Amino acid sequence: MFKHDKKLLEMVRVERPNPNYAALLQEQIGGPHGELKAGLQYLAQSFRIHDPAIKDIFLDIAAEELSHLEMVCTAVNLLNGHEPQAMNATIGNVQAHVTTGLNPFYSNASGQVWTASYIEATGDLPADLLSNIAAEQRAKVVYEYLHRQIADRYVRQMIDFLLNREEAHNTMFRECFQKVRGTGSTQDWGVDKDARLFFNLSTPGNYAGSSLHDPQPPSFDQPQIPPQ
Repeated sequence: MFKHDKKLLEMVRVERPNPNYAALLQEQIGGPHGELKAGLQYLAQSFRIHDPAIKDIFLDIAAEELSHLEMVCTAVNLLNGHEPQAMNATIGNVQAHVTTGLNPFYSNASGQVWTASYIEATGDLPADLLSNIAAEQRAKVVYEYLHRQIADRYVRQMIDFLLNREEAHNTMFRECFQKVRGTGSTQDWGVDKDARLFFNLSTPGNYAGSSLHDPQPPSFDQPQIPPQ
């Protein structure tokens, strides 16, 4: 069961309408690294998780990602303003001015409609966790790019908040990965001779062959808690 709290996770404001930037921000609504993709991916993956603690973390993060989607949609709505002005909108946001009545739409910054093919779910927990860690990192990169291209201090505050939440999710997924090391697709890692064979196909140099002798499954250091 999901319950909707009408209060946003963080206040969303804008200094003034900016339809062009609204188009850029659409990327985090309906793009391949956006909030809709993240929330639905973690929800989809959770269905096959047997560990109750890890399943709970996936569901918590999925629910929060949907709250992020609500924040971004609110910002896009405010940035679009109140009057349809397609002539002032970039190509990725024309649809809001001609068919959706300025309503934020599930599309990316280029106007491409969101698709479920963005979602990665394998049923293998280590693989899904690595995918999620990478997804949070990519989302952070997109937010960093978006942060650079707007002077609106309120929009920047929202993006800064979302950036930090992506880092928190990344940490939580890394903690889960530490717990499942040696299971699933990381089980019996590197036991076959072919898993210890490295080709030197980029010349000059033999960096792969000279530095890799004992292949190990991916792992992450425990996150360091900053002093209070």
